[in-house]
Amino acid sequence: MRFTVSSTALSSKLTALSRVINSKNALPILGDFVFDIQGQTLHLTASDSENTMHTTVELAESDALKKGLRNIADAIGNHDLLEAVKGFSEQPITFAVEQEGNLVKISYQNGLFSLPIENADEFPIAQQVGDGCTVITMSNTLLGENISRTLFATAQDELRPVMNGIYFDLTPECLSVVASDGHKLVRNKLYDIKSEQPAAFILPKKPATLLKNLLGKDGAEVTIRFDERNAEINYGDGTIQCRLIEGRYPNYNSVIPQNNPNELRADRNGLLSALRRVQPFANNSSNLIRFRVEGSMLQLDAEDYDFSKTATERMTCDYNGVPMSIGFKGSSFIEILSNFDCAEVIIRLADPSRAGLVLPSEQPEGQDVLMLMMPMLLND
Repeated sequence: MRFTVSSTALSSKLTALSRVINSKNALPILGDFVFDIQGQTLHLTASDSENTMHTTVELAESDALKKGLRNIADAIGNHDLLEAVKGFSEQPITFAVEQEGNLVKISYQNGLFSLPIENADEFPIAQQVGDGCTVITMSNTLLGENISRTLFATAQDELRPVMNGIYFDLTPECLSVVASDGHKLVRNKLYDIKSEQPAAFILPKKPATLLKNLLGKDGAEVTIRFDERNAEINYGDGTIQCRLIEGRYPNYNSVIPQNNPNELRADRNGLLSALRRVQPFANNSSNLIRFRVEGSMLQLDAEDYDFSKTATERMTCDYNGVPMSIGFKGSSFIEILSNFDCAEVIIRLADPSRAGLVLPSEQPEGQDVLMLMMPMLLND
């Protein structure tokens, strides 16, 4: 069995697939790429047993059609193959599979190398999504933006695994994309995506991170099919099948305050830069930064008396509300501001003991973006 493929096309596909493979695997074959030749198309697969990625490459030449062969699948170790092909300039690479010797010989312009192969029949089969699944369709740009905007707010909580993923909540009103670690929360409503039949799923962090890195920004269509346990995301030239996080996600709407009357408007980049300058002076364990706001002045204070460090910075703002001092975790507030792309943010406050809301000054078309920060106790 022989086939020829473009080196750069193969390298880019293998690099993307390699992100799903763990450094240590319970099954040795999970460290391999599966090559499946069907006619003039090479189907590539990689998995960590819970997440499986598929993609395809068109072959320059294959003898599968000539010999009437179908479903010729072999597994090749990922590390050696990836290291070899990613250093090539654009050129044809020819694979010659010797089934009897469990070997593949790979030839290129200036040389030849060989690698052992394994029987792909031992590769675990991904769980399929059931027939009665729910289907969501959106652009790759929209899905990528929402994953990027929410991923940082997911938790690392062994006791509450439902908090460790991104929650997709489909209702007759909209699709809400939510993430929270209990201290900060992101909720984005997509009004153009809705369903009369409510449905929801929790996407784990690993497939979400894979999608964040893989999705294009050309507006191509992405289809998400999911049932109670599994999801399949088709993003054009590839597919991710993953096991979902099972469990009941908390009622996120109940923690979002409906009446925070004190409104502060500030330049996002200016506030972000000020926080980055002040944060190094905060206590390492609490990372507390005090926000003092009155009139048109916002003052940021950080202190670490254990090391005799203090910092204060003032900036102008537009504030309509009562004078207030409220504490927030500096690193979390920096993350929130970094995940907006607007010029100005709105911060809505109630009192120093209640959650603050951070919103963009202008909402994206057809969306409603909201981020929430729980305050920290101030020792006055």
